[in-house]
Amino acid sequence: MYARHITPLLLEALADTPVILINGARQTGKSTLAQVPEIHHYRYLTLDNPVVLAAAKNDPSGFIEALDGPVVLDEVQRALELFLPIKAGVDRDRRPGRFLLTGSAHVLLLPTIADSLAGRMEILSLWPLSTAELAGISKFNRADWLFNGELNALAISACKRERWIDILLAGGFPEAVSRSSEKRRAAWFDSYLHAILQRDVRELANLEQLSEIPNLLQLLAVRSANLLNFAELSRSIGLTQTTLKRYFSLLEMLFLVYRLPAWHRNAGKRLVKAPKVFVLDSGLLAHFNNLSKNHLMKKAGLPGGLVETFVLNELLKHLAFAEQKLTLWHYRTQTNYEVDFVLENRLGQITGIEVKASSTVTSNDFRGLRHLQQNEPQAFQRGIVLYDGPEIVPFSPHLFAVPLSMWWAPESPSA
Repeated sequence: MYARHITPLLLEALADTPVILINGARQTGKSTLAQVPEIHHYRYLTLDNPVVLAAAKNDPSGFIEALDGPVVLDEVQRALELFLPIKAGVDRDRRPGRFLLTGSAHVLLLPTIADSLAGRMEILSLWPLSTAELAGISKFNRADWLFNGELNALAISACKRERWIDILLAGGFPEAVSRSSEKRRAAWFDSYLHAILQRDVRELANLEQLSEIPNLLQLLAVRSANLLNFAELSRSIGLTQTTLKRYFSLLEMLFLVYRLPAWHRNAGKRLVKAPKVFVLDSGLLAHFNNLSKNHLMKKAGLPGGLVETFVLNELLKHLAFAEQKLTLWHYRTQTNYEVDFVLENRLGQITGIEVKASSTVTSNDFRGLRHLQQNEPQAFQRGIVLYDGPEIVPFSPHLFAVPLSMWWAPESPSA
């Protein structure tokens, strides 16, 4: 079993908050995390059990009132009727750690649900395994480190191309990572998507006709790491924008796609406000795009969208337990200056991150970062180009090329 970096946050929350929700896609390890040894005394009930689900739906208030002691309610999105009785129960008894919930639908996107437990519930995000978790590396937060950490704190070494391709293609779902061959991993991804479409989409949206959803997912996979353009997608798939946006929201809710907002501070500046769209796992994206190890080994470079999607996912995994409470954006101007990712802290300070799927970096690769630095000189802390090279290289006092292998590098003994 892999050690998850958000485990300390979970234990801290259970000590002072009545309701904790572990939110994330199916098969990311939520049920496993909810049964760590420190909370073995919790009663465990899963709403995937048809008997438990029937009891919860038939009499939600009676179901909650009958629970004695702290309880884990797994896959709680299957019985949204439970949230109001949980609220009522917590208002009568606010002891910390009473309810540990897990959910495979994004609760903040479910109408009225998040508001019903405002001030009573803490939400923790569990994404697929990070490369640091897969490598068994201690809880060193790489989002904090990229933002303003000491650059000598990691012992970064070069990554062989074959290993780098293996990492991209495997992604972070525990079951997919454990598969012994590409064929078996592809079979798992197919089964995973089929299960989500046949059960979760139907339950959340009452959709009987699902043929357009796989087509939409395929279109979004081709466009991962690009601007989200509903008008263009509508024309491509032959759906009205109203229906398209409804389907997209479902995919967001189920953690299959991610909408990265555009960063802007001054409304008068000529910035692109459109978000970018990403598939939420590099292995899943590779599966959609039919990318194989043999195919990638023969090519000179790597697909830029695949590498950028990998970085987006790694950032989200580390932001889930970042000390500095960072938020994530992208930056683009109407004059074609862009920065793939912008990290911002609560003081409004920013660090820009550009991703380059290559082993070489030139001064021109910092073009967007320099533009961001010039436009936000007070807020700008540093600019980083992540590249497939062996070492950190300074290009100026605040601009650095940093190897992509930093995601799984151990802490430096000299730091």
